[in-house]
This record gives sequence, structure tokens and C-alpha cells, in this order.
Amino acid sequence: MMKSRPWMLRAAGLAAALGLTLTAAALPTAASPHIAATAPAPEVAGTASAPAAKNDTSLADLPGGKTVVGQTSPIHDPALIIDDDGTWYVYSTGLVNRENGGTIQAWSSHDQGTTWEYSGTVWDRIPAWIDEHFADGELPGNLWAPEITEHNGTYYLYYSASRFGGNKSLTALATNTTLDPTHPDYEWVDQGLVVSSPATGLDPNNPGKTFNAIDAGIIEDADGTPYMAIGSFWYGIFLVPIEWPSGKPVADWQSKTVNIADRFMPGNPIEAPYITRHGGYYYLFVSFDSCCRGADSTYKVAVGRSTSVKGPYLDKDGRDMFGGGGSVVLDSHGAVTGPGGQSVFGDYLAFHYYDGSNRDIPYFPTLGIQKIEWVDGWPAFDQTVELPQVSKQPKARAAGGTASVAATATGTPGPVAVWETSSDGGANWEKAGRQPVTKRTDEGTYTSRLELPAAAPGQPAVLVRAVFQNAHGKAVTDAVVLPAANYCSSGKGQPNP
Repeated sequence: MMKSRPWMLRAAGLAAALGLTLTAAALPTAASPHIAATAPAPEVAGTASAPAAKNDTSLADLPGGKTVVGQTSPIHDPALIIDDDGTWYVYSTGLVNRENGGTIQAWSSHDQGTTWEYSGTVWDRIPAWIDEHFADGELPGNLWAPEITEHNGTYYLYYSASRFGGNKSLTALATNTTLDPTHPDYEWVDQGLVVSSPATGLDPNNPGKTFNAIDAGIIEDADGTPYMAIGSFWYGIFLVPIEWPSGKPVADWQSKTVNIADRFMPGNPIEAPYITRHGGYYYLFVSFDSCCRGADSTYKVAVGRSTSVKGPYLDKDGRDMFGGGGSVVLDSHGAVTGPGGQSVFGDYLAFHYYDGSNRDIPYFPTLGIQKIEWVDGWPAFDQTVELPQVSKQPKARAAGGTASVAATATGTPGPVAVWETSSDGGANWEKAGRQPVTKRTDEGTYTSRLELPAAAPGQPAVLVRAVFQNAHGKAVTDAVVLPAANYCSSGKGQPNP
């Protein structure tokens, strides 16, 4: 498998994150601050706490993107990989101020990327050698912008450390033989430095040319030769030749490195490169403009393509990305503000955005996933926005000792139902322990059917409802009373003793 490229909120952590964002906004020539604002938030109401049933394959190609639920924030700079056993993993930037150690975070999904849960951090603390590297000033508050790939049975996790507002940065590497945290062999082994900046020797005609050593993305060319795309602001995006099995640059890599994208404009706001192959082309995805400003974020995803991994990468209009080109393919829409920081695995683009539908903390960094549609040789993303609306209110029935409740909704992206129950007349709601799959019907609506034990004789009334949600909002159904068990006189349908 080769990669073609997640608690309670703490006000202090959020305030610190916003403070860093404002600081970076005043530094137009510096890299954007890759931050996760605070500790992982509670699960979205109704998200399954037990593993969800295997997701219906129709959810893979929904218009408007894939709706994701569960623990989907704070996720910044997501690196997506789908393991051989079908588990989806996302690795993301660590928490600011070294909360939970400040190291790279991990998230997983067992239902084809719909329901996500937080899996913890790679390490308990930032490696000591990184602090030694930055001993001449402010120490990094967290690790940034991971990349995850696999080669010959080894998983390679690249990560960055830097200071906000400058390009004294580094990208380092950790390796593992499994992504499953429950596996006895699970251990991320730090392999140390990969590249650092400022770098020298990249251009004999311009001794000052350098990159900012963050945002690594790994690609193999058609012959299996690996490269690392890297860069943020400054002189743009560079392609560094690396080698297996070390995962580090080849000898004399500086003279072999290619500057593949540069906007040649004030601040040069381009970063987060990721290259993937499709058909006869290499596609360079980048993030344009400014992240990390909440509602004011202007991040967007742009792309160019080339028949050679080394470029030139031309956009749809034939403009070279080394010179200002780049076709924007994903921009703010609906409640999705500032999408970017992307990675690619297969035909899926993972990115973060600032969630305008989050009523508790608006514009919180959140995981987004879009299925890439290839149209005339170019990646396309459906950005249709339709808020969820309930089209069929819940109906409940009992058969034997099992109750069944079904509801239907519309929306784009297709909404996912999260079922909730209440035992106090609706004053408090808890998510059902196991969530059913939301299925797309032939009519283009989305239906979900919850099955749970029927009410027992003498049991207080239990209410049931569904919360249909997508990236742009939620719709809550009416509540219905959980029906009582219904057994026929012959004894058929009796529950097992």
C-alpha cells in the first residue's frame, strides 16, 4: 500500500490559540501558524460510542463531500491514510502550549471515514533534540503538519517544528510497523532530522533562495523513486529527492532539489504541497492565502498538473505554478471557511476548515473529506450547499422485544443521522450506544433506522429522536416514545432467555 497521501474545551487553550493566530496574521512573509486550538472536543451529540456498522458504499460518493461525525475537531493539517484492514487514520497538528505534550495527534474511523474517534498522541512529549535545536530562542509549542505514508511494511510519519513568524524550521521523521494503537508492536520510533531551514545551496544563482521546512508530502514517481514536496511562503514549494529505506534526502540533495511552485507576489502565500498521480499526470495540490484566522481565513485549495514529477506544473489555463499559476478547486462555501492544509489518499482529499456551524465555538478547525471527481483530467469538488431538513419524521414500532425507529432527511452533503434518547421527558439527551448507517435512497434522500430494545413493562417513558447533520448545519426530528415490547399470544418472537 502506497499513500497517494484525530474532552472538554479549555478556554485558556483557545485564547492562546487565537492569540497565536493574531500574531501570525501580522507577519505576511511568514508561514501560517499550523495550530489546533485546544484539546479534543466532546463527541458530536449522537455519534456512536461503539463501533458503527460498516458504512453503506453509497456514502463514498455523496455530492457536496462526505459528511463526517464524531470527534472531528480540533483537527488541523490532516494527513489521511487508509490501512489494509479498512481502517481510516488521520494524523494532525498537535495542541498549542504543549497541551497533551503538543505532539502529533491521531484519529481513526472504522466505517469508511464517516465516524471518527480520537486515538491519542504519538508521544507524551516533544523530543528533547528538537528543544536543543531551538535552544537559541522560543521553543516550539507544538508539532505541525504531519504526513503519513507506507513503504515495504514500514509507516513513515513526517512532522514539523517551527517558530511562528519565521523560517527557522525543521521536518523530522518517525517510523512504526503498525498504525493500530492496540497492537503489541505499536511504537513510533523517532528517526530524527530530515531537513531544516533556512537551507543553502538550492540555487547557485541565488544564494539566498530557501524554503521553509514544513508541510512535507511524499510522492513516488512512476519508477518508484521517492520525493518530498515541502515549503511554506518564502520561495514557495520545493521537491527534494529522498531514498528508501531511510526516508531521508539523498546525498547532495540541495543541488538536486527543484523549485516547483512560487506565486511571485507579496508574502508568497502558498504552502501545504501534496503531489498525487492519476492517469498520466502528477497533480500538485497546494493551499493558497491565509489560514488560521477563523471567520477571516482565506485558505483555498489550488492545483496544477505535469507529466513529470519535477514539473512544470500547469493549471487549467496553462499557467505555470512557478510563476503564479494554480487553478482553485476548493474554496469557502456555506459553513466551510478556509479549506486547506490538505492531503490525498487514493481519490479522497482530506483538509481542515473553520466550522461556521459550530454554535459553541464558531470557526473551530474541523476535519473535512471530499471525494475527488476526475473531470476531463482535472480534480473537481462538488461545493453544493443545502442545509439538512427532515422530510419524514420518526415512526416507531415494536416487534417482539425490539423497537425500530426510522426517519428521513435531505441535504448536501448528504446528512448523517445521529440518534439520541431521553429518559427525563427531553430535558437531557444521550446518544444511542450503537448508531445505524445512514443510507441514500433512490430518491436522493437519506434515511436511517435505529433498532434498540423495546420498553419493558413499568419502564419510564423513553423518547427517541434523530439529529441529521452535515458540514453546514443540523436538523433535529420530533421525538417519539419508545414503544413497548409486543409479543403475540403463541409465544412467537419471545426474546432469548
